[in-house]
Amino acid sequence: MPDGFDRDFWEERYRGHGGRPGAPSPHLIEVAGGLAPGTALEAGCGEGAEALWLAGRGWDVTAVDIAQAALDRARSSAEAAGELTGRITWRRADLTDWSPPEGRFDLISSHYVHPSGPMAELVHRLAAGVVRGGTLLVVGHDPADEHSAAHGGPDVALAADVAAGLLDPTQWDVQVAESRERSAPGHHGHGSVLRDVVLVAQRR
Repeated sequence: MPDGFDRDFWEERYRGHGGRPGAPSPHLIEVAGGLAPGTALEAGCGEGAEALWLAGRGWDVTAVDIAQAALDRARSSAEAAGELTGRITWRRADLTDWSPPEGRFDLISSHYVHPSGPMAELVHRLAAGVVRGGTLLVVGHDPADEHSAAHGGPDVALAADVAAGLLDPTQWDVQVAESRERSAPGHHGHGSVLRDVVLVAQRR
């Protein structure tokens, strides 16, 4: 994991962060909004915003994160929502060396994960967990965006041209591999515009 982004860092961050989960990723909403619900893996779920959104739309979700504090907070939010509890399985694991079961999920989604190795390795391991006809969504910090790239260094950033070539074209149809803008909330109502690299692909 990049210097400083180990399990202790994330445990401390989520223990000290109050409130409810934020809004789900607009990239996930765009991609999954047009898919029929099935099985989903949210890899690096944090406080569970994306997992809760998917479960609320009928998906059976496995939500994985390195920090138990994040999972506990996410589970509390699901319990408060009542009917979502039975649709989400929470699992603590380090995505640096954890891999999903092969060919298990209709959708695998991952946002801004900080692995210890290159993002390419993480993408390959996650891709192996997607069923035929299923969808892979990976969102990373755009290294061309100074603010986004500062969040984790070169191993965390994901360049659009690199993302486009990560998957075997004989097994995958890459639908999106590009840099996209995202509005981020800020203090006192002053937000900012960040750039993410978004990779969306369907397994043949």
